[in-house]
Amino acid sequence: MRALLLALALLLPAGIAHAISDPAEMLPDKAQEARAEAVGRQLRCLVCQNESIEDSGADLARDLRAIVRQRVTAGDSDAEIIDWMVARYGDFVRLRPPFTPLTAILWATPVLALAAGFAAVALRRRPAPPAPLDAQEQARLKALLDR
Repeated sequence: MRALLLALALLLPAGIAHAISDPAEMLPDKAQEARAEAVGRQLRCLVCQNESIEDSGADLARDLRAIVRQRVTAGDSDAEIIDWMVARYGDFVRLRPPFTPLTAILWATPVLALAAGFAAVALRRRPAPPAPLDAQEQARLKALLDR
């Protein structure tokens, strides 16, 4: 039983790898396939969100790879293919979204939060030093310490 589980565990990654790189998806023209892969590596899998559509095994990624390959064979340029995907799915489909005022705010937010934290620490009110002990308090302190 243990040997069977070990064999299944060893075969599982091979099944996953086969699903990701299905030879039926590949274009017969090597140059077109290389272009399609290059474009696919710039596009985010909308299911996995941290992988390109070329690296993902999700069904949606497979469909997007097919669309990229169809558009490559139709003669679209790389920019046209990416623009088509962005028009359909928004800038989120890009793994490296362009620098816009909205993304500038997103990138600046951690810096602004850090600056606000430093300002809060620098501007906080420090407590006033305690008043010196009067003669009666000094005598009482001396009595406590002499015990």
